[in-house]
Amino acid sequence: MEDVAEGFLNELIRRSLVQVAKTFWEKVTECRVHDLLRDLAIQKALEVNFFDIYDPRSHSISSLCIRHGIHSEGERYLSSLDLSNLKLRSIMFFDPDIYNVFQHIDVFRHLYVLYLDIKGGVIPDAIGSLYHLKFLRLTGIHDLPSSIGNLKNLQTLAVVNKSRSFCPLPPKTVDLINLRHLVAWYSEPLERISKLTSLQVLKGVCCDQREDVDPVDLVNLRELSMHYISDSYSLNNISSLKNLSTLTLSSKLLHSSRFPSLEFLNSCQKLQKLWLKGRINKLPLFPNSITMMLLWKSRLTEDPMPILGMLPNLRK
Repeated sequence: MEDVAEGFLNELIRRSLVQVAKTFWEKVTECRVHDLLRDLAIQKALEVNFFDIYDPRSHSISSLCIRHGIHSEGERYLSSLDLSNLKLRSIMFFDPDIYNVFQHIDVFRHLYVLYLDIKGGVIPDAIGSLYHLKFLRLTGIHDLPSSIGNLKNLQTLAVVNKSRSFCPLPPKTVDLINLRHLVAWYSEPLERISKLTSLQVLKGVCCDQREDVDPVDLVNLRELSMHYISDSYSLNNISSLKNLSTLTLSSKLLHSSRFPSLEFLNSCQKLQKLWLKGRINKLPLFPNSITMMLLWKSRLTEDPMPILGMLPNLRK
């Protein structure tokens, strides 16, 4: 489904309906629309009851739309409007000044999508009652309750802190059997993470997770990002992730720490994009599938071109 969605986005870009704002490794990471097109999209969405954006000036929002966007005065939106009977499917908060979102948990009972770009706050155990959730994105949160494991339909969990501070993941996280995307900076190994057999993207691993990873189970993993790697780690399990196409590895201390052995990389036969951040003792052999590579602060003492020059598909 991710490939289908990316195809739709690229088609909108090709038709100039969506503008590319930022790319990384030839993939669109940020996009925007022209202000006139935005106004037209909001108008058309309201006409067909697809979504509506809360207007704090008139303090109104359509009671026929089951998808809402809130850019300001989120507290007023939650406390003053009668939302409990709307059976909302999607709420996206872009209001950093809202703190007590979950005082109104009844509003969220039927949600599939909950996007909270807020300054912080406490996530209550009651979040585990939002059984329909498929997408949950939290910003400014530093702790998750164990009840998160009740969200059996969840496909994307993103806990984003702009300061990249850690967020402990409760052990029950591994009960999210339909999870496809896990993005969270966590510093304690997540035991039995191999239960997440549907996982395609895993970003933010800041610990030695090797003892709890069975590559046979994580067969669908396509993108992996690991940080704070010390030279005592063993990364050999990564070579058994047969569908891995994008890999980011960052050493513990970029200026002084060295990577452990990277010889496993030559066995990653589907690996296309590789980013190594940190000192490298010896450049390993790479699979011919590599198309893009970034070596940052590697402090190589030998000319890398004899090895890199043998990669037939390397473009940048």
